[in-house]
Order: sequence, then C-alpha cells, then structure tokens
Amino acid sequence: MTVPVLSVRDLNVSFPSEAGRVDAVRGVSFDLLPGRTLGIVGESGSGKSVTSLAVMGLLDDNATITGSVVFDGEELIGKTDRQMSQIRGNGMAMIFQDPLTSLTPVFTIGDQIVEALQTHNRISRRAAEARAVELLTLVGIPHPARRLKAFPHEFSGGMRQRVVIAIAMANNPRLIIADEPTTALDVTIQAQILDLIGTAKEETGAAVIMITHDMGVVAGTADDVIVMYAGKPVEQAVVGELFAEPRMPYTIGLLGAIPRIDKSEKAPLIPIEGNPPMLIDVPERCPFAPRCPISVDACWQTEPALLPVSTGGGAHRAACIRADEISNGRIDGAPVFLPPVIPESELVRIPREARPITLEVDNLQKTFPLLKGSLFKRRVGDVHAVRGVSFDIREGETLAIVGESGSGKTTTLLEIMDLVPQENGDIRLGGRSVSDISRGKDVRDVRRDIQIVFQDPIGSLDPRMTVADIIGEPLRAIGTPRHEVDERVDELMALVGLDPAHSDRFPSAFSGGQRQRIGIARALATNPRVVVLDEPVSALDVSIQAGVINLLDELKMKLGISYLFVAHDLSVVRHIADRVAVMYLGTFVEYGDVDGIFDDPQHPYTQALLSAIPIPDPEKERSRERIVLTGDLPSPTEDPPGCPFVSRCPLYQELDESRRLRCREDRPALVATSPDHSNACHYRQPQTLNSNTMRERSTP
Repeated sequence: MTVPVLSVRDLNVSFPSEAGRVDAVRGVSFDLLPGRTLGIVGESGSGKSVTSLAVMGLLDDNATITGSVVFDGEELIGKTDRQMSQIRGNGMAMIFQDPLTSLTPVFTIGDQIVEALQTHNRISRRAAEARAVELLTLVGIPHPARRLKAFPHEFSGGMRQRVVIAIAMANNPRLIIADEPTTALDVTIQAQILDLIGTAKEETGAAVIMITHDMGVVAGTADDVIVMYAGKPVEQAVVGELFAEPRMPYTIGLLGAIPRIDKSEKAPLIPIEGNPPMLIDVPERCPFAPRCPISVDACWQTEPALLPVSTGGGAHRAACIRADEISNGRIDGAPVFLPPVIPESELVRIPREARPITLEVDNLQKTFPLLKGSLFKRRVGDVHAVRGVSFDIREGETLAIVGESGSGKTTTLLEIMDLVPQENGDIRLGGRSVSDISRGKDVRDVRRDIQIVFQDPIGSLDPRMTVADIIGEPLRAIGTPRHEVDERVDELMALVGLDPAHSDRFPSAFSGGQRQRIGIARALATNPRVVVLDEPVSALDVSIQAGVINLLDELKMKLGISYLFVAHDLSVVRHIADRVAVMYLGTFVEYGDVDGIFDDPQHPYTQALLSAIPIPDPEKERSRERIVLTGDLPSPTEDPPGCPFVSRCPLYQELDESRRLRCREDRPALVATSPDHSNACHYRQPQTLNSNTMRERSTP
C-alpha cells in the first residue's frame, strides 16, 4: 500500500513559559505507510515525545499546535478532545514508558481491557471478557482467565507493560505509538516486549512509531529513522543507510557514543560535548553548531534545511551544509569526532594476582523476615535476598554485577556499604574485617575507603546545598580543616571536568551529566580505595553517558581506585568492567574475566542475557537469533532444592528426564571451568555467542 496511514506536515508545537515561548517541535514532516515502523531518536528535550503527543491529541490546552496531521485521510489538528477520544484507542493506540501511569490502580486488569473494548464496540461484557482472555494469551500472560481479576500492583513491570500492549491491540488499531516502551525494563523483558510489539504489528497490520534513545532498538525494529535535535528532524533515512552512512554530525556523534557488546576493544567512547540548546528564542543558525566539531562560519549564519544528500536518492536527507562532504563518519579523511585520549595506568602491566586486594567478600548472605499481621506481627517465611556470594576486587580493577531486577545486586551493595558483619562469612576492606570494627572512629576510618555513587543524580544531591557544600561534606565529617576543604573541592571539581568557579551554585543549575560528575567528585573526596557505582549512567542520555563512562575510566587509570559496578546495560559493562559476576535469585551463576564471560558464556542464563542486548547495527541485529526467556524471576521466598533457574532454562527443555531430575533436585555449585571462569550449571555447554550463532530457543 502506498497511501500513508499517517501524514505529518510542518508540525510545530510551542508552550508559554515565564522565560518566553518554548518551541518544542519545529517543522516535523513525515509519511508513515501501513505495516512499517518509524524510529524517532534523539536526546532528552529533542521533541520526540511532544511530537507523538501532538499526533495523539494529548497535549495540554496551553500548547499551540500548527501544521497538519492527517490520520487515515482525516485531519486531526483542530479536533476537540471528544472527537479525538473516538480515534484514540481505536484507530490509533499508544504504549507509554511507564505502564503504571497507563493503568488505573483501583480497577482490575480485566475491567480495563473490557472498558477499552466496549468504549469503541457494541459488545457484551461476556464477549469482551473472552476477547480480553485472548489478548492476554497473545501477550504471554500465564493463566489469563484468572489474571483478569488481578490488579496492576499484582503484576511485575514487564507483565504490566504486556497488559498495556494488550489494551493497545484490543481494537486492531492502524497506528501504534510506543514511547520509550522498554526504558525501565530488564534486558530479557525488553526483548520480550519488543517481540510483542512486533507481534502486535503483525496481528493488527498497524504502522508503528518507535520513540527511543536506544540506537540498538532502532537497528532491530525500525524501517525508517528520524533523528531529532532541538525540536526538528536533522537526519532522515532508511534504517540501513542511516547506520551505514550517517551524514549529520549529530547522528555520527550518537553512534560513536554507544558502548557496544560486540566489541571487546577498550577504546574511549566519543561523547558529544556540551548540551542541547534551550528552545526559547532559538537563534537563526544551525542549532548543533556550538557542539559540532566541523562547524564553519556559514553554520552560524542560518539554520540549514532538511535536504536530500547527494547519494541518497531523495530518501536520505540531512540538515547540514557539509553533509555531502561527509563519508563513513569522516570529512577530508579525518574523523568527524576525535576520540579522547585516556592515559594508560601502570597497573595494567602488573598481573592481577600481584595487585593488593581492596575488597574481599566471603559467603555474603542476607535474609529478610516475611511478616504477617497488622498489630501483632508473626514470621511466616523468609526472603532469601543474597545466598552465599563471594568475590574479591583488586587495586585498579572493576567488578560488575549484572542480572535482572530482583536478583540481589543492590542488596549485595547495601550489605557491603553498611559494613554488616556476616555470621558465617566476612567482608574485608583493605584487609580489615568489618567484624573488627566496633568504635565510631574505626567506622569513620573504614568508611573513608569505600564510597558510593547512586543511580539518580537528582535524588542523591541535596537541592538546598551548594556544590561546594555537597562535595566538602565527607571531608568535614572526618575533621578536615576548612581551608583544606576548600582547596580539595576545587581540585575535585577540576578532576571531574567541572569549573571550580561554579562551586557556589546549586545542583539545579547543572545538567544531568554534570550532576552525576558532582556525585562522583563527592565520592572521591576521601581518597577511597573502592567506589561503589549503582547504575551510575542509566538515567543519562547516551551522549552524556559516554562522557561519564570515559571519566570513570580516566579516574581509575589516574588514581588506581577499584570499582564495584552494578548495571543492567551489559553494553556498558562490556566497556568498563574487568571482571563480571552474573547474579540470579541471590547467587552467582557465572563469574570470571569480562572477555571470557562475553565471548564464551557458559550458563544458559548468561547466554540469554547477552543475546537480549541490542546491537546498533541493523545487519548484525537482524541476523541474530535470540535465546528468548519466558516468565519472571521465581519468588525469593521460595527455597527450591535444585537449580533456581530450572523453571526458565532453555537447556533444561532439551534434556532427558534423568538429567532433568538432577536439575530439579540438586543445586549446582559455582565451579571453575578454567583458571578465570566459573559457572553454576550441571551441564556446562560453552557456546560462543556472536551475531551469527545465537539460536532461537524459548521455554514453553
């Protein structure tokens, strides 16, 4: 079919503000054909979500919208909310980033699906419930008839997103808009949700708009791509051509800033320096010029139009006056973006065994009591959060702990940070056992050696304190003289790439990436031996994320500090880690050198995690075959005798009954298969995972 299901022409959206008019969307135009997927990418504030909300008619009344949005031959701009409500959920549907904002907590799942059906169709309650069961079955909800009576809080995050997709599919829409539908989900759940969106597209024949910051997701799902910056498209092309031959420096920067799971080299990432412009009184120039390494005088004179590039046949367009000079990410033979230089540490020449141990954990366990009763509490069970975890970290080394939400990663960090004595194990920091710490001064001395950087840079910084007070607080706590504190604050700000002259400002005056740098500077104040990093870059745009990752690498090289790193993004882990521990239901199931884990994963769970990570290369991503896991983590209140992974294990399905019995009844130990590689599987089957050898396997 050549008639677009959605045609957008010169869409502009602005909002009033105290500082002036905010031009959030500026001249967006595209056509979307039935059955095709359009990926829209860009940094926060680029106008991606506002564009989708304008199409859906979900913007506030104070928004000024001009241009044309034609859906299924019908102009939508100017329609009332009552008129749009006949189209929303029927002809077009939307999947939001947070499923909790899409589901009403006081109504059952069944009520909400039935409402979506009966609002747009003359259908009985019984027929609607039967259709709801079909939809839940289609999106993989187990026991669908029973789960219709459940409330949203009784579902996991991935299950709630499945319900939202079921509601979106309910009336066979012609257009589905997915706005960051997998951002808050684990990689295994992300893979399932992306498959479900593909299923929804096939079942309904709908066109899809996929809004995301993850270039790997775009590479695997989109047919066409729009790159947005400062409220307008700056590059538009078929997905394969955009990744193979980007012509806009901003697109080249986005691709260069992404850590890749398929590359083992430890080369620095290429951040895009600076921040996106404020969209108030936008000057008449290329909006990317202040951040562009190849800008010329003409770039500052006028804003370039989105025009066809010389070899794109009209389908590939870029808003750059030098687009035709760019080839393969280079101009005049030189890279558009030069990678930063990170000095090499002397520690890399010292064998791991010869380096001192900075943190050693032996048989770490944490069990929470499961209580019942409102007035008189009684113990009815236990939550086994961490079960016998052991590891060590050497000087100048990074250990990453990876796994799905609920696997025990954060609990492990908190037990270490709280310096909790272990009944049948130990935590040793710099050779000193936490069991020997009894006095306040001893605690302060030990805490100087271990600091933490949190996931959310906004929530971890006191908005009422200046940056100087935030960074200097740990120093004052250990009794550092005032004049030394001031000197150290200036030194730390310069070390993390911030201007010391801005130390009297409050956190609100800084960008997200700068706030995270403030958190890192605070963690470094006491010269710790170990820095704990709890998802330190997950809340940042990819371009800012690259700068923070490079900073962490540089600090490790300069200072010789050790990192204990927790992340769900295995691409970041591949880039930054030296060793990896894969955690499942409170235990390590695989442990070893980063290249050994990523190039030769031996546990079925590790293989599934790695196969779920998108690769920002359409050719590789679409030729991969995935190991698809179904279901969620078992409850940590259970204590099964056998392998905890048996209920989701693809390998288990291929075994004969006698070997299955061993999996069900005998818990596997973490056993070394080589000097620097261990895994906990009875039937260890090394499998080299690359873009061509991943097999499609799923549990029933």
